[in-house]
Amino acid sequence: MNSLLLPSARRPTERWRPPLDTRALHELLVKVQQWEPFDADALLDDVGELLDDVAPPADMLPELADRLGRHLTQLIHIGSGTGADKDDEQADRLVRRAHQLRNAVLPDEYRQALGHLRRTAWTVNELAERLAFLGCLKAVAA
Repeated sequence: MNSLLLPSARRPTERWRPPLDTRALHELLVKVQQWEPFDADALLDDVGELLDDVAPPADMLPELADRLGRHLTQLIHIGSGTGADKDDEQADRLVRRAHQLRNAVLPDEYRQALGHLRRTAWTVNELAERLAFLGCLKAVAA
Protein backbone atom coordinates (compact mmCIF):
# COMPACT_ATOMS: atom_id res chain seq x y z
CA MET A 1 0.00 0.00 0.00
CA ASN A 2 2.88 2.33 0.76
CA SER A 3 4.10 1.95 -2.83
CA LEU A 4 0.93 3.66 -4.08
CA LEU A 5 1.88 6.95 -2.43
CA LEU A 6 3.60 9.61 -4.44
CA PRO A 7 7.29 10.04 -3.62
CA SER A 8 6.64 13.45 -2.08
CA ALA A 9 4.01 11.98 0.27
CA ARG A 10 6.57 9.62 1.83
CA ARG A 11 8.74 12.47 3.10
CA PRO A 12 7.75 14.57 6.07
CA THR A 13 7.11 18.12 4.98
CA GLU A 14 8.45 21.18 6.73
CA ARG A 15 6.04 23.65 8.19
CA TRP A 16 5.51 26.62 5.82
CA ARG A 17 7.07 29.89 6.91
CA PRO A 18 6.33 33.27 5.33
CA PRO A 19 9.25 34.61 3.26
CA LEU A 20 9.37 37.83 5.33
CA ASP A 21 8.89 38.62 9.00
CA THR A 22 5.98 40.73 10.22
CA ARG A 23 7.92 44.02 10.11
CA ALA A 24 9.17 43.42 6.56
CA LEU A 25 5.67 42.41 5.39
CA HIS A 26 4.24 45.61 6.90
CA GLU A 27 6.91 47.73 5.16
CA LEU A 28 6.11 45.99 1.88
CA LEU A 29 2.39 46.65 2.35
CA VAL A 30 3.05 50.35 3.00
CA LYS A 31 5.15 50.60 -0.17
CA VAL A 32 2.49 48.88 -2.25
CA GLN A 33 -0.18 51.22 -0.87
CA GLN A 34 1.96 54.27 -1.71
CA TRP A 35 2.83 53.07 -5.21
CA GLU A 36 1.67 55.24 -8.07
CA PRO A 37 1.61 53.87 -11.62
CA PHE A 38 3.75 55.62 -14.20
CA ASP A 39 1.68 58.32 -15.92
CA ALA A 40 3.36 59.55 -19.11
CA ASP A 41 0.62 62.13 -19.73
CA ALA A 42 1.14 63.74 -16.31
CA LEU A 43 4.91 63.69 -16.87
CA LEU A 44 4.56 65.46 -20.21
CA ASP A 45 2.11 68.00 -18.74
CA ASP A 46 4.50 68.86 -15.91
CA VAL A 47 7.52 69.07 -18.22
CA GLY A 48 5.55 71.24 -20.65
CA GLU A 49 4.40 73.55 -17.89
CA LEU A 50 8.00 74.28 -16.91
CA LEU A 51 9.50 74.46 -20.39
CA ASP A 52 6.72 76.64 -21.81
CA ASP A 53 7.56 80.17 -22.92
CA VAL A 54 5.43 81.51 -20.07
CA ALA A 55 7.00 80.66 -16.72
CA PRO A 56 4.72 79.36 -13.98
CA PRO A 57 3.99 81.69 -11.05
CA ALA A 58 6.18 81.49 -7.95
CA ASP A 59 3.44 79.97 -5.79
CA MET A 60 3.25 76.94 -8.12
CA LEU A 61 6.96 76.10 -7.98
CA PRO A 62 6.89 73.99 -4.80
CA GLU A 63 4.04 71.87 -6.17
CA LEU A 64 5.81 71.45 -9.52
CA ALA A 65 9.03 70.55 -7.69
CA ASP A 66 7.15 67.85 -5.78
CA ARG A 67 5.59 66.41 -8.94
CA LEU A 68 8.89 66.45 -10.85
CA GLY A 69 10.54 64.76 -7.87
CA ARG A 70 7.98 61.95 -8.05
CA HIS A 71 8.59 61.59 -11.81
CA LEU A 72 12.34 61.46 -11.20
CA THR A 73 11.92 58.83 -8.50
CA GLN A 74 9.82 56.63 -10.77
CA LEU A 75 12.23 56.99 -13.68
CA ILE A 76 15.23 56.27 -11.44
CA HIS A 77 13.53 53.11 -10.20
CA ILE A 78 12.62 52.05 -13.73
CA GLY A 79 16.15 52.73 -14.99
CA SER A 80 17.76 50.88 -12.09
CA GLY A 81 15.20 48.08 -11.94
CA THR A 82 15.57 47.22 -15.61
CA GLY A 83 19.35 47.51 -15.53
CA ALA A 84 19.32 50.30 -18.11
CA ASP A 85 21.66 52.34 -15.91
CA LYS A 86 24.20 49.50 -16.06
CA ASP A 87 23.75 48.54 -19.72
CA ASP A 88 23.56 51.98 -21.34
CA GLU A 89 26.06 54.80 -20.79
CA GLN A 90 23.55 57.55 -21.60
CA ALA A 91 20.90 56.07 -19.29
CA ASP A 92 23.51 55.77 -16.53
CA ARG A 93 24.48 59.43 -16.93
CA LEU A 94 20.82 60.53 -16.87
CA VAL A 95 20.00 58.38 -13.81
CA ARG A 96 22.98 59.87 -11.95
CA ARG A 97 21.88 63.40 -12.90
CA ALA A 98 18.32 62.55 -11.82
CA HIS A 99 19.64 61.47 -8.39
CA GLN A 100 21.49 64.75 -8.01
CA LEU A 101 18.50 66.86 -9.00
CA ARG A 102 16.08 64.89 -6.84
CA ASN A 103 18.31 65.38 -3.79
CA ALA A 104 18.89 69.09 -4.41
CA VAL A 105 17.08 71.72 -2.35
CA LEU A 106 14.76 74.05 -4.24
CA PRO A 107 16.32 77.56 -4.07
CA ASP A 108 14.29 80.28 -2.38
CA GLU A 109 14.86 82.91 -5.06
CA TYR A 110 12.32 82.64 -7.93
CA ARG A 111 14.72 82.78 -10.89
CA GLN A 112 17.11 80.26 -9.34
CA ALA A 113 14.21 77.95 -8.44
CA LEU A 114 12.79 78.25 -11.96
CA GLY A 115 16.21 77.46 -13.46
CA HIS A 116 16.57 74.43 -11.22
CA LEU A 117 13.09 73.16 -12.11
CA ARG A 118 13.69 73.69 -15.83
CA ARG A 119 16.92 71.65 -15.62
CA THR A 120 14.96 69.01 -13.73
CA ALA A 121 12.20 69.01 -16.37
CA TRP A 122 14.78 68.54 -19.15
CA THR A 123 16.30 65.61 -17.26
CA VAL A 124 12.87 64.05 -16.66
CA ASN A 125 12.09 64.37 -20.36
CA GLU A 126 15.47 63.05 -21.55
CA LEU A 127 15.44 60.11 -19.12
CA ALA A 128 11.87 59.15 -20.07
CA GLU A 129 12.78 59.28 -23.77
CA ARG A 130 15.95 57.22 -23.23
CA LEU A 131 14.12 54.58 -21.21
CA ALA A 132 11.42 54.41 -23.90
CA PHE A 133 14.11 54.05 -26.58
CA LEU A 134 15.68 51.19 -24.60
CA GLY A 135 12.30 49.47 -24.24
CA CYS A 136 12.02 50.02 -20.49
CA LEU A 137 8.88 52.14 -20.95
CA LYS A 138 6.22 52.42 -23.56
CA ALA A 139 7.05 55.30 -25.90
CA VAL A 140 6.43 58.70 -24.35
CA ALA A 141 4.59 60.65 -27.06
CA ALA A 142 4.84 64.41 -27.12
